[in-house]
Amino acid sequence: MIRYRSATLAVLIAATSLSSAFAQSATDKVAAAQREVLLQADQSWNGVPYTQYPKGRPELTMLKLTIAAHSNLPWHTHPFPNAAYVLSGTLTVHDKVSGKTRVFHQGEAFAETVNDVHRGETGDEPVVLLVTYSGTPGVPTSIPAKGQQAEY
Repeated sequence: MIRYRSATLAVLIAATSLSSAFAQSATDKVAAAQREVLLQADQSWNGVPYTQYPKGRPELTMLKLTIAAHSNLPWHTHPFPNAAYVLSGTLTVHDKVSGKTRVFHQGEAFAETVNDVHRGETGDEPVVLLVTYSGTPGVPTSIPAKGQQAEY
């Protein structure tokens, strides 16, 4: 009789556990995300490899940057890696020392330069960028070249 009750109890516990699991899976719908890699780079757009991240506590900064049509940003550098995504418009980026130029259109992502003097130039429409910097607290994301005003 004890064996019968133990077996019955075990079956009831198993059935309860299974029904709870099925009930939970029916109500807790887990969504699968879709992944699209926009950029994965170990060098900047002008071909210069990234060598290291800055020392210190990490600080991520994300900016939405709007640049007026028919304008140039001042010449500047970035002290650490960053990446940009063109939300709208077309941006031409110029590297001052090498003379390299590259055009980025809406929907394109690019890896920015580190410590290379460069600037962006817009065309007939404003450019809107989403820029993410991998820096450290207290260090500016953009440093004007000698004699230039701040980028933003």
